[in-house]
Amino acid sequence: MNVLDLFCGAGGLSLGFQNAGFNIYGGVEFDSGAIETHTFNFNTEFHYHGDISSISDNIIAKQLKDNIDGIIGGPPCQGFSAANRYLKDEDDPRNHLFFEYLRFVKIIKPKFFLIENVPQILTRDKGFAKDRILSITKELGYDVQVKVLLANDYGVPQIRRRAFFIGIRRDLNKKFDFGNIKPLFVNTTVWDAIGDLEELESGENRNTLFGIERTDIQNYYFDDSSMIIENQDISVHNDKVVERIKHVPQGGNWKDVPEELWDTNRNNRHSSAYRRLDYNAPSITIDTGHMNYFHPIFNRVPTVRESARIQSFQDSFIFKGTKTQQFRQVGNAVPPILAQVIAKELMNILK
Repeated sequence: MNVLDLFCGAGGLSLGFQNAGFNIYGGVEFDSGAIETHTFNFNTEFHYHGDISSISDNIIAKQLKDNIDGIIGGPPCQGFSAANRYLKDEDDPRNHLFFEYLRFVKIIKPKFFLIENVPQILTRDKGFAKDRILSITKELGYDVQVKVLLANDYGVPQIRRRAFFIGIRRDLNKKFDFGNIKPLFVNTTVWDAIGDLEELESGENRNTLFGIERTDIQNYYFDDSSMIIENQDISVHNDKVVERIKHVPQGGNWKDVPEELWDTNRNNRHSSAYRRLDYNAPSITIDTGHMNYFHPIFNRVPTVRESARIQSFQDSFIFKGTKTQQFRQVGNAVPPILAQVIAKELMNILK
């Protein structure tokens, strides 16, 4: 079954669906680094770099309609508001991209669609956005189920919550049941994700991990067909940063740094500032690459590859663009393992 990934980013959703047996037919993305990564990792028939609104209805109808079974993606929809009584949802510029997503659904009429967003979308403004999304997609002919999922419950070594709307076309007489999703791994930790990569701390990204004992998820990540561990460039920080992080134990944060090591005294830093990851627990939510969290034992931020593993990308998935772009791509992605377990249940239903 062919899937079109709108707002695909680097391809976290795409990778999960591919690993579950779907074919990634196409991807649409505005960010140049992200679409470079997506097209490098997926053999797509249709990939588009640019403003999604510039793809005409005619192109959607002629090139995609007969080839797409499902549409996935995370369109922004922050403009839905009960207080915005003088402006229609579709006229609010903040909802522009969401209605572009729905334009594809309306023209293609896929068997299913998946919308991913932040959990707050379900509760903000008394759930107005959620209710509008459900009513709009119902009008398009879909039975939709919605739930917030915690990635760590399904095998991702990270505490990350995301909301999912999953709709199946009503004429198929099938409904998605979140309760049937099965985890891929259980109780995964930061050690499970990146512990074996300690072997690479010399700074070489040559793959020296052959023959060592690995956890189940490390075996899942490991690419035995490559002699290189890609995206493993190690960051070197200035002496001041290194001296501060030396004082932080695993699971600790900026409060463990002696006051005299700070340039300014303040007590309103975020709890994730100078957070050292804990090998024995899931990671905090991976972000887009700021110096908020550090390696469990080394005095540096995680590499792009280590961050990607915490997000549950396999080593065979290569990130393109600058290092800054790569960190942003990893942080913005949907964890592939979370996408995979959802996609597997979708595949079971549709078959």
